[in-house]
Order: sequence, then C-alpha cells, then structure tokens
Amino acid sequence: MIRGRFISLIAICCACFAAASLDAATIPAGTALTITTVSLITSKDVVGRSFEAKIAQDVSIKGNVLLKAGTKAFGKIKSSRYNPRKNEPLSVELTSVSVNGHNVAVKTNSVQPGSPPMTARQAQYGHTAGTSVVNPGTQMQFQLLQAVTL
Repeated sequence: MIRGRFISLIAICCACFAAASLDAATIPAGTALTITTVSLITSKDVVGRSFEAKIAQDVSIKGNVLLKAGTKAFGKIKSSRYNPRKNEPLSVELTSVSVNGHNVAVKTNSVQPGSPPMTARQAQYGHTAGTSVVNPGTQMQFQLLQAVTL
C-alpha cells in the first residue's frame, strides 16, 4: 500500500514537471530583438541608468510567437559622456523583457545609437564631440548573446 502511494506520488511529480516544461520556451542566442525606445536617452546620462523600450516586432521561434510586438523591454546605459574624464561614446544594452508580469533577464550586445561628429584630434584620442540624443520612438536592433528561457 505504501509502495503504491509512493509510485503515485512520483508519477504526479513527473506529470507536473512535464507540464511545466511544455510551457517553457527558449529564444536562442543570436536572435535579433528590434526595440522602439520609450524613454529619452542622451550621451550625458549616467552609466547604469535604465531606460524603457518596447519590442518592435514579434519574436517567433519555429512558428510560435514568444515575444509579441509591444512587449515591455528594459535596458541600461553601458557607456556615456557623463564622466568628462572618460568621455566614451554612448552605448546601450538590453537587460530584461517583461513576460507575464515578470521581468526576465536578457544578455545582449551593446549598441551605439547614432554617432556624434568627431574632429581628427578627438578620433585620435577616442573622444567624441557633441551630445548624442536618442528620442522616444527610435528603433534599435540587439542580438541575444545568451539563450533566454521564458
């Protein structure tokens, strides 16, 4: 009798695990994520500041839409001109997407949206001129560096 209950319990656990794994979906590394910015971003913003965006196009794997257009996405500023001693060009990366009310971490490449003009001397020393501004509604494309399980 105890043996029968034990076997039943194991069968129920296996069924629950199988059902949970059917709901999970993976977006492979290398998949392109096109976003549209919601927040204003400038090259004078502090490194690490987050920004909001939305997925611009459905992300489909094997015919299944895993991320719908309009899904919230979040990113952060990886480098900027906020610190005048470093004076790096603006670069941003995605950090998470919102799936069923939960933020799922993502690891993407960094993107340099729009490049301000450079003088020859600034190019030689790696400095940029002017302030880069990324207005809300600007589209950018990132690539996943690691697979994401939703």
